[in-house]
Amino acid sequence: MLPRLIEIKALENFKLFLKYNDGVYGVVDLSNIERKGVFEIWNTPGEFEKVRIGESHVPTWGEELDIDSLNLYLTLVGKTFEEFVQEQKKNAA
Repeated sequence: MLPRLIEIKALENFKLFLKYNDGVYGVVDLSNIERKGVFEIWNTPGEFEKVRIGESHVPTWGEELDIDSLNLYLTLVGKTFEEFVQEQKKNAA
């Protein structure tokens, strides 16, 4: 079962506090994302702070920008996608 994002808060310097329904929580630094294209909106003061949890339980800024919450989760737990899948298979058995 995929972890579901249940809490989010924008922090200074393009960081997000995230909490998932399995108890995992922490801060992810998004300052390394180049703020061009769809991410250009973050260049406008106050826009990054408008993050919310979207209908698909992903971090969302308006209707045009969201980020995959599973990748953020994997960053928090320090696992690759392959490691996560293997762990899920073990837990399902």
